[in-house]
Amino acid sequence: MRIALVTGLHGSARQEAVNDLLAAVPRAIAVHHDMRDIGEGAVHRVVRDRSSPAESEQVDLDHVCASCTLREDLIPFLLRAAAGGRHDLCVVESWDGVEPRSIAESIAEQEELRLATVATAVDVDRLTTDLGCHDDLSDRRLDIAQDDTRTVAEVLGRQIEYPNVIVLRGARTARTHRQAQALIRQLNPAAAIAGSGTDLRDFLDAEFDPRAAHARTNPAWAQYAGHPEELGVITTAWTRTRPFHPERLAEALERIVGMILRGRGRFWLASQPDVLLVWDSHQDLLMVENGGPWMAALPDAAMDLVAPARRASALLDWNPRVGDRRQHLAFTGIGMDTGALLSLLESCLVTADEADQEFLNDPFAEFSER
Repeated sequence: MRIALVTGLHGSARQEAVNDLLAAVPRAIAVHHDMRDIGEGAVHRVVRDRSSPAESEQVDLDHVCASCTLREDLIPFLLRAAAGGRHDLCVVESWDGVEPRSIAESIAEQEELRLATVATAVDVDRLTTDLGCHDDLSDRRLDIAQDDTRTVAEVLGRQIEYPNVIVLRGARTARTHRQAQALIRQLNPAAAIAGSGTDLRDFLDAEFDPRAAHARTNPAWAQYAGHPEELGVITTAWTRTRPFHPERLAEALERIVGMILRGRGRFWLASQPDVLLVWDSHQDLLMVENGGPWMAALPDAAMDLVAPARRASALLDWNPRVGDRRQHLAFTGIGMDTGALLSLLESCLVTADEADQEFLNDPFAEFSER
C-alpha cells in the first residue's frame, strides 16, 4: 500500500493538502493522531475517506507521547490497512508539532508499505513570521511531551528542509507568494514546490528515500551552496580551512545569530582540533553539538566504520594540509547584511600569529566529549 506523509505546523494548510489527495485517489483513506489533549494523557486516532464522516477513537498507549503513538498505534494501523487490501493509498496526516523524519523512517522500514512521498504544507502568509518568531511550541499549546522545549521556528524549519514536496497554501499578495517560494528553495533545494491547483498525484509514483533525506539534512556532512538574493532572501555558504579562535567566536555568537534566520553546518575550533562541531540555529536559538571526530583525526582502520555519506562528504572537503577540517556554514536570511556577517566570521578565525598557541580558555569545552 502506498503511503503519503503530510506534515506541517499550519493545520488548515495541511488539512487542505490531505483533502486534495483524498479527492484525487479513489480508494484513499487518511489517518491523523490528534494530540491536542496529550497533556491530559489522551491521543485520538481519526480515520476518514473522501465520502464517509471521520471516525475518532482514543488509543491506549503504554506512555502517551509522539514516539509511542508512532510505534504502538500508527504503524500497526497501517499494516492492518495494507493487509486488508481495500485501499490504494493511506495519507498519514501528522500533528502540528511533529517532525517528519521519525515517521518517514518508521514507515519505510515496513516491507508491506511503500512511502511514496513526504510533503509539508505551508500557509504562505505565516511562513516568514513563524520562521522568525521566538515562540516555544508550548506557547501555542503545540508541545507533544512534558519536556518539549522546541521552538516554532525550529520545528517549522525541519518540516520544510526534510520532505521532497512543499505544498503552498494562501498568499495575500503575489510578492508574498514569490518570496515564500524563494525562501523554501533556499532552505530545501531538493524539494518540489506545489502551488494551489497542483495535482498531487504526480508525487505518488516514486519512493521517498529517508537515507538520502537524512544525508542532505545532516549538517555534519551536508554540502551547502549559496544562493543569490531573490526578493530579499539570500543564502551565503562560507568555507575556510582555518580554525576559529574559541573565545572570539563565543563573543560573536549573539551578533551572528542576530543577523540570520537560519544557520547550519559544521565548524572547527583551534582548541578542539579533532572534534567536528555542528552548528544548528533557528532565529536566535543556537544548538551546538559534538558531531564526532573529523575524518582526518581517525586511524585508517576506523574509516570503514564511518557512514558512507560522511566519507563521501569528507573526500569532497579534503585538503592535503588539514584533511576535512574546515568551516562549512550556510546562513539564510531576509534582508541579511552578508558583508557584515562574513567580516564578523573572518574576525573569529585564528590568525597566523595565533596558529601555534595553546587555547586554555575554551567556552566550548563541554562539547569536547560525546
